[in-house]
Amino acid sequence: MPLPRLLLLTLLTLMAFAANSVLCRLALFEERMDPALFTLLRLTSGALVLVLLCGARKKSPRQGDWGGALALVIYGAAFSFSYLTLTTGTGALLLFAAVQISMLAPPLLRGEPLPRRQWLGLL
Repeated sequence: MPLPRLLLLTLLTLMAFAANSVLCRLALFEERMDPALFTLLRLTSGALVLVLLCGARKKSPRQGDWGGALALVIYGAAFSFSYLTLTTGTGALLLFAAVQISMLAPPLLRGEPLPRRQWLGLL
């Protein structure tokens, strides 16, 4: 992938994560929305978008992973409730770390070595 495109996609990804944090804070600020309802709304809308994307590509969704789904619900609920007490900086650092760990832990647990580029990205 050409470097300018990689940098642009990286920037867009970081902006999306930052926007996600801001939108979560806005929704939960001063208890405008209950964290449990927020988590339900967030995960349900994400699932619906995935179903629509599969329909647009005329692909049937693959059989799901219930363990992964449960982990996502726990993760989503934990962050929704923690947004009520965590500072913005701490929440963002935890969010980014959780994403990095979820992407890099499986190959490491399988004994696969990570390329230098991925280690640099993690750092």
